[in-house]
Amino acid sequence: MDILSLAEELIAIRSTADRPEDLARALDLVLDAVGPGFTVERFSSRGKPSALVHTGPDRPHFRVVFNAHLDVVPGADAQFRARREGDLLVGRGAQDMKLSALVLAGVFRDRARELPFPLGLQLVTDEEVGGRDGTRHQLEQGVTADFAVIGEHSALRVVTESKGLAIARLHATGRAGHSAYQWLGDNAVLKVVRAVDGVLAKYPVAEAEEWRTTVNVARITTGNQALNQVPADATAHLDIRFPPEDADFAGRTPGQVAAHLTALCPPGVTAEVVDLEPPHRADPDGADVRALQAAARAQGHSGELLRKHGAADSRFYHRAGVDAVIFGVGGDGQHGPDEHADLTTVEPYRRALHAFLDDVARRSLPNA
Repeated sequence: MDILSLAEELIAIRSTADRPEDLARALDLVLDAVGPGFTVERFSSRGKPSALVHTGPDRPHFRVVFNAHLDVVPGADAQFRARREGDLLVGRGAQDMKLSALVLAGVFRDRARELPFPLGLQLVTDEEVGGRDGTRHQLEQGVTADFAVIGEHSALRVVTESKGLAIARLHATGRAGHSAYQWLGDNAVLKVVRAVDGVLAKYPVAEAEEWRTTVNVARITTGNQALNQVPADATAHLDIRFPPEDADFAGRTPGQVAAHLTALCPPGVTAEVVDLEPPHRADPDGADVRALQAAARAQGHSGELLRKHGAADSRFYHRAGVDAVIFGVGGDGQHGPDEHADLTTVEPYRRALHAFLDDVARRSLPNA
């Protein structure tokens, strides 16, 4: 597999959420790279294609699943023309995570038939917009596993924890009136601003990295369009990320989280939780996690355990009772104009995956 040429070709595909044909093209390119002789199960949910590759003919319970997403966030035209800068591969998706996806596909192709346990390759195209129509959809369709390796960038470190996600809205109602006669109206925008202040008093904007709940105020909207009218409605849209330790969010229902947020708001403002996804955690002392750490260290990398503030598809495996970790190549600039992958980590990453599979194989033998 000429991985760099394939990576350049894959980066050139503008596989953003609004381009279904390009999502399918990216998926087909990686499936072509895997080659013939495997069973390919195709899935589709709300226009988002995905695939599950295995040795078949029937889908097994996988001992290990490699998971990769092929979609990217939007970018400028130039970002979809990959370029080399020394040991860096620059382009949209180089780090997140098209290069890692190709490495996972190549290792799967080379090892799946010979291993004494079922290995799966899961390719999805919707991680950047939530993962519900890719990884979650496949799990809902009966895909099962003991352990999942998700190739998001990590510089050969092992991510065993990531935060949960809550999408919430604060709704304020008031009374319309002429802006020249404010006392006759009740300004809903001011109410929702005070509500935001109440929430941020509990969860201040982070000025440095902290492992705690954070709230991002994404926007404030109102139906009012006239400058000379007191607005009668307003909504603040919140993106909340929370660690497993925060009992106000973790393990709670949407209704319970909404009640918690409403209690932080002044009268006349109520919270609604639109989406609530659990945090992710894998057992840091599990045999598979330790094996992956050892494989990374054997390649000269730390293999240290990490916690990620962003949500990933690992949360769907966690919800299903499956340990999942993030383990990928190095790089920087995720979602930015200078996104790049560190090419010096590609071969160590490939070798570490092979060594990890060898370790799992040894432990799969009788009397191991």
